[in-house]
Amino acid sequence: MAGLNVSIAFFLSVVAICQVVRQVSKRLLPLGVYCGLVRELVSSLQLCACCLELRMLMDIGLWGGGFGPDVILTLHFILYLIHGVSFDGASANPSVSLQEFLVMDSSFVATAVKLLVQFVGMEAAGILTTHYWSWELTDFHLIQNLMALDCNSSIHTSLYHGIFVEGVCSFFFHLVALKFQRSDPLYRAPILAVTVTTLAYTAGPFTGAFFNPTLASMVTFHCSGNILQEYVQVYWLGPLTGMLTALLLYQGTIPRLFQQNLLYSPKSKYRTPKGKAVPGLKQTGDNEEGQPQL
Repeated sequence: MAGLNVSIAFFLSVVAICQVVRQVSKRLLPLGVYCGLVRELVSSLQLCACCLELRMLMDIGLWGGGFGPDVILTLHFILYLIHGVSFDGASANPSVSLQEFLVMDSSFVATAVKLLVQFVGMEAAGILTTHYWSWELTDFHLIQNLMALDCNSSIHTSLYHGIFVEGVCSFFFHLVALKFQRSDPLYRAPILAVTVTTLAYTAGPFTGAFFNPTLASMVTFHCSGNILQEYVQVYWLGPLTGMLTALLLYQGTIPRLFQQNLLYSPKSKYRTPKGKAVPGLKQTGDNEEGQPQL
């Protein structure tokens, strides 16, 4: 269990450092710079660093550490719960940023900046985690360094099935996120953590269940087993298609592309009350000859 304790210490250290950077940046920098740059950069680094360490435990710890899948799933849930609470509104996910652009919550320039800093943050996380592994604090890290020389693809199914799996995962994730987007983070974070953990348990054996294009690019694109075009189709085309489908089903339209609702007819907010006749009261009106009654 010593290796697991070291990994838990790594998780806590990464989250704590990133949280300190968020708080300091939020106080010292303009709000636009913090929300558009620092928040996404730090959250992307936190997500990718924890994901890399967690995948190392999943690949090696199950047979080298003697602990079962329940430990990995528990860590997965706890980490995504912490991410949901600590991200402070950041997504660290290109498909979520593109969704915000399509619903006109974000401009083109702001979205492009988010996509760029998400990529930079995850690249920085890869460098940080690789350097941390080079210290070989545990036998897990020693084995990981040997395996990193020739890693294998996370796609363990056919190409079209992989696209379908990532698309379905993205669909359910975005549908749940849209449903609870206005809820308090303390309620939304556990719901999303349960959703992500369930999808990871169900679809993980097939594609790794990333449904995050930049995260998948950082973790598995360099591995042998598939070509770049296949990786792009599974980990970019699949999640983006799932996101568009969820958005269209939830709102009935894509505001950035269509002005009218494509699926649902608009309903009035107000209902016209229907009058009821009062017993014993004769209504005034025109008589049969067209003259008003007196």
